[in-house]
Amino acid sequence: MTTKEGVMKTDKIFYTLFQVFPELLFQLLGESPNLAQNYQFKSIEIKELAFRLDGVFIPDADHPDYPLYFVEVQFQKDEDFYWRFMTQLFLYLKQYKPERTCCPVILWGKRRLDIGFPIAYQNLLNLERIQRIYLDEIEAESPPSLGISILQFILISGKKAPEQVQSLIEQTRRQIIDPNTQRNVIELIEKIIIYKFPQKSRQELEAMFNLTEWKQTKFYQEAKEEGKIEGKLEGKLEGKLEGKIEGKIEGKIEGKIEGKLEGKLEGKLETIPLLIRLGLNEEQIARELNIKIEIVRQFIANQNN
Repeated sequence: MTTKEGVMKTDKIFYTLFQVFPELLFQLLGESPNLAQNYQFKSIEIKELAFRLDGVFIPDADHPDYPLYFVEVQFQKDEDFYWRFMTQLFLYLKQYKPERTCCPVILWGKRRLDIGFPIAYQNLLNLERIQRIYLDEIEAESPPSLGISILQFILISGKKAPEQVQSLIEQTRRQIIDPNTQRNVIELIEKIIIYKFPQKSRQELEAMFNLTEWKQTKFYQEAKEEGKIEGKLEGKLEGKLEGKIEGKIEGKIEGKIEGKLEGKLEGKLETIPLLIRLGLNEEQIARELNIKIEIVRQFIANQNN
């Protein structure tokens, strides 16, 4: 999905969210959250199309009457969505031949994005078995579970995000005792922030959200160790760019760029490793940072040398 400020690439965020809070699916379905104890959340490979279904809830073998849940998240209007989703679902059934019922669950960011099932499916399928949940219509619990709170944070506008972050972190500390799980949740919150504001540098995000916890997480520390996050570039990328970055920048500079990369470009380049870690490819990074793909490739090449 296209990543813009305020419009996130949601696939990986929701995959991580369900990994940490598998009970969230059952809360959204109006079922007991305790059902999650009998399920494993997995990513399943579909060989024929060389892709993976990233949201499959598989019941434990000792619960043969429990259904499979296939979860798909959609935050953009797409006329081909149902055609694609049902094709993937039937290919899964063909390949794995599960001997239990199946329940597709579609999480729409907003109701207006859902254009409805194609006519061809309406007599073919029991459409009542396909659960459609419109996330913008979910009513807040009192008190809200942490999973629901994070879900609502994903949906709010960028302008409202800063005031919610500290509340989320405080809720994480109250509700999660295990320090490792606590760090994982804070990392998830960080990733959501980065998705919401892909064009802002780490320093800008730290200032905007007062993220003193940022430096304590594995997500931050791993990036720091790899030289991917620490301080400013101070006119150079880790003191050097190992040679040259070729191509044009803004149509004004040709040949090679050595030494300093000033202003906004510096901040954008600093963001590239984070976006890579979060699953964006070179083309998506170039588009969302509004820079040439050659610059992205050269930066990645220099980081790998």
